[in-house]
Amino acid sequence: MLLSSLFASPRAVLELCVDSILCIFASVFSKVRVLYRGACRSAQPLVSAVDSRPEQRAEDNATTPTSVNYHFTRKCNYKCGFCFHTAKTSFVLPLEEAKRGLKLLKEAGMEKINFSGGEPFLHERGDFLGKMVQYCKADLQLPSVSIVSNGSMIKEKWFQKYGDFLDILAISCDSFDEETNQMIGRSQGRKSHIENLYKIRSWCQQYKVAFKINSVINSFNALEDMTEQINQLNPVRWKVFQCLLIDGENAGEAALREAERFVISEQQFQEFLDRHSAVSCLVPESNEKMRNSYLILDEYMRFLDCREGRKDPSRSILDVGVKDAISFSGFDEKMFLKRGGVYVWSKADMKLEW
Repeated sequence: MLLSSLFASPRAVLELCVDSILCIFASVFSKVRVLYRGACRSAQPLVSAVDSRPEQRAEDNATTPTSVNYHFTRKCNYKCGFCFHTAKTSFVLPLEEAKRGLKLLKEAGMEKINFSGGEPFLHERGDFLGKMVQYCKADLQLPSVSIVSNGSMIKEKWFQKYGDFLDILAISCDSFDEETNQMIGRSQGRKSHIENLYKIRSWCQQYKVAFKINSVINSFNALEDMTEQINQLNPVRWKVFQCLLIDGENAGEAALREAERFVISEQQFQEFLDRHSAVSCLVPESNEKMRNSYLILDEYMRFLDCREGRKDPSRSILDVGVKDAISFSGFDEKMFLKRGGVYVWSKADMKLEW
């Protein structure tokens, strides 16, 4: 169209202007629409991520049962006056149910299992315990399987049958004076607790099981010096506990023990530690470190919450699973790590001279 004719026709000029405006508007609208779609696509994951954050935080904060103490029996042949897990029931799970619970714990992240009581060698003369030890090491392939015992029921034939599957055996010994052991209640008849301790130490050496000693420091042994005997026995660890009161177990009206007369002060406990400062294997645990830093399973496979100075049970892991039950355990993982709860606990990694 010639410029002269364009100006000669006002209508043509108007149509040209309208077409140009529509083209500009369409172009702008198209770009806005593209940007909007891109923004929507980018926003979707953000909304999704925000919605999932509470659940994700719960997963991140869930407690992993790295190290578990399974008190599968409460029955005991000793009568230690300060005992904080007493014979309030005689219940023991059937072996297959106990194995099912142990497998659940392994699937939830357990690396170390410690069997305790009561006296764990008392039930079926240690054969029930041995089968669980074998299952945990051979079938579940746990890095560490350990036992805490008073030692009185252990026979050499147990080591011959199950020793290969056990990493650590801890024997409770609170004194190297027989009269003191008698007063504490760590004795049975005329048997020498100390002689038995040395015998078990030699069996551990012979059958390649790491040997450990646990001692509860109380009003009857707080002034004792055990340095010579501990160095002679040379355990991989010497756990030294301050006597602890637990309502319903060794304190209070419903308790089977009265441990108040065994209690010592923080200062008395520290004096005992100072006296044994040269013992390199000593691992001290005050009441503060001990109270909430253990994952404890009772005979029904319920986690026990000790935060209120008593043992409040969760529901059994056999009924609700590990994740739900452990949320009621009161477990203080920071204190667990602070007290040295994770250490070299597999005998294969200890590089011991057998």
